[in-house]
Amino acid sequence: MNPYTAESFGAVQQRHWEEANQRLTAKMLQEFLYEAIIEAEIVKEGSPQMLQVEASGAVYTFSARKRLFDSVYVYPESIVKKEHDMEVPVRADAFLLELQQMAPISSETAGHLLKEYYHTLTADCHLLDKQTTAAELAEMDYLQLEGEMGGHPWITYNKGRIGFSFQDYLSYAPEHKQEVRLFWIAVHQEAASFQTVHADGYHRLIEEELSGTEREHFSDLINRAGREPEDYYYMPVHTWQWDNRIVTLYAEYIARGWIIPLDYAEDTYLPQQSIRTFVNTEHKTKKHVKLPVSILNTLVYRGLPSERTMAAPEVTKWIQTVRDEDSFLRNTCRVGLLGETETIDVPHPAFHHLQGVPYQYTEMLGAVWRESIYMAVEEDEKPVTLAALLHEDANGKPLVLEYVERSGLSTEGWIKQLFDAVLPPLLHYMYKYGTVFSPHGQNTIVVLKNYKPHRLIMKDFVDDVNVSDQQLPELKGLPARLKQVLRCEPPEGLVQFIFTGLFICHFRYLSDLLDRENLLAEHTFWKMIVETIEAYQKRFSELAERFQLFNLFQPAMVKLCLNRNRMLDYGYGDDGDRPHASEHGFVENALYMVRVPYT
Repeated sequence: MNPYTAESFGAVQQRHWEEANQRLTAKMLQEFLYEAIIEAEIVKEGSPQMLQVEASGAVYTFSARKRLFDSVYVYPESIVKKEHDMEVPVRADAFLLELQQMAPISSETAGHLLKEYYHTLTADCHLLDKQTTAAELAEMDYLQLEGEMGGHPWITYNKGRIGFSFQDYLSYAPEHKQEVRLFWIAVHQEAASFQTVHADGYHRLIEEELSGTEREHFSDLINRAGREPEDYYYMPVHTWQWDNRIVTLYAEYIARGWIIPLDYAEDTYLPQQSIRTFVNTEHKTKKHVKLPVSILNTLVYRGLPSERTMAAPEVTKWIQTVRDEDSFLRNTCRVGLLGETETIDVPHPAFHHLQGVPYQYTEMLGAVWRESIYMAVEEDEKPVTLAALLHEDANGKPLVLEYVERSGLSTEGWIKQLFDAVLPPLLHYMYKYGTVFSPHGQNTIVVLKNYKPHRLIMKDFVDDVNVSDQQLPELKGLPARLKQVLRCEPPEGLVQFIFTGLFICHFRYLSDLLDRENLLAEHTFWKMIVETIEAYQKRFSELAERFQLFNLFQPAMVKLCLNRNRMLDYGYGDDGDRPHASEHGFVENALYMVRVPYT
């Protein structure tokens, strides 16, 4: 798409800009209240109640509905801003500047954050310009539906994408659904490492991913460069990464002939919500490809950490072996695990030897091939990410309501089947095997059958598998080298991946949406989760000690904060390690509050 045409800018119009600002300001208010970045005064009790926030002379008054987990939902259309008793427009950038005067937000942080907010608002205008209905969304295929999503529900700067130009945004952002072809290079085997779960992994992979004509063409290009094809690994790179990082920062390898640019491959792909993961649009059963794109988005640079990239196939083998040898996971839950079966990592000749170097420079060149979602589902099954259940169409109709209506179930019946599909396998991995995934909206895939939740598929092991630091007998089979790579967490840390990753980061919003639409009361929603957990615990009563060790029913948990991390704690520092969520105070546990005594 040409960035200089009226079509490219058409979505950025006054009505969209005003609505995007109203929505983003509402999100900032509710999430900053949750993270205790701001405080509100109750103006009028009720449900909803009227709240007021003062920020450097400006007064924001709005309706908000109190929620469990010390949260509120802010009604965007209700926000009224006044300065000197005069009503003025609601703008997200102005709100941030007002906060910066009263909170310890540095000017450097505020400046970069403004940039992320402007990028987010521009993308939100494009999303608002779409008129796709819930009925149309319900019919969409997995890879197309990904391009309709609005981004992270909790992080306010969720489409910051620092590093992308406007042309890059139009070309590579998932909401534009622009099919791309991947550029391939040859990397000398002395400069790269290849890992696989298969004995004949590399040749098998290349024969699956590239046609005979393409392989012959690539070999010819290497021969013309005076090199031997058998000395090289073929791998794709993201075009943005090639232009902005590899050509200059890996220039030595290019000069030495250790990196040889080849050509674009024939297949076309669509980027998914993570931007760096691609699904093949022509041959859907071919592997998904995950590539580094060194832009800063939602807290981190979107690279591929070398250590975890190299460990991914072995992690896959271990995670899948646990499933295959456990009849509950294999036969009862029928949990799907999209394995990362082959990876290539190309460490930089200088950056990788610099102690404390900013981590973005050690994650620049690599590739991960992940099993296709289309190989993991049957003909009558429909996969959708958990994130899709939070989506509302242009008319305000929730997609989840469309699924419920088509399923013939009541909302309560549909949600019960959702919990039955999602929770037992996650609980079983944690309680029995001391292992957790990060089950947020992108990684967690719900398989629908006749529009009813049927079973669970998990993905993204390279970044998000974590294990217990306790001496559990079930972890004795975990290879020592993997223990050095995977994050080993104390019991509460392991629980946080389900508590925060699933309950706070996703179900907190789903329960609010269902309650606001009068589909299911919030208290009922969380009580059903408690009942699902207790049903699991009753079935596996022999794990009673683990239920106490990994206690999901504590009265309160440490509150992890994502916006506070960027705004107040980490800022835009360029350190040697990826930033982690900030800890600030405690959050009341809704599961504890609604729990029926265990019998």
